[in-house]
Amino acid sequence: MDVAITRMSSKGQVVIPAEMREDIDEGDKLIVIKNDDQIIMKKASKLSRNLEEDLEFAKRTDEALKRIEAGKGVKMDFDRFVKEMKKW
Repeated sequence: MDVAITRMSSKGQVVIPAEMREDIDEGDKLIVIKNDDQIIMKKASKLSRNLEEDLEFAKRTDEALKRIEAGKGVKMDFDRFVKEMKKW
């Protein structure tokens, strides 16, 4: 495992140290995952399609839970829920 230290700028930009970006080209997409005090970066091109879909689903689920906790949820009965889900 390689370890390097970098800093975040006032604009939120982080430089990936040269020794850590040998196989990353300009324009490559990176995915950033934050879990408590950990931040993980991974090349998006190396992700499986399923993982990308799972991450998008997790993001949408988290956003929905935040709306529900803020009292902005929508209540509906089971049949209406199923009908709405079929639209997706």
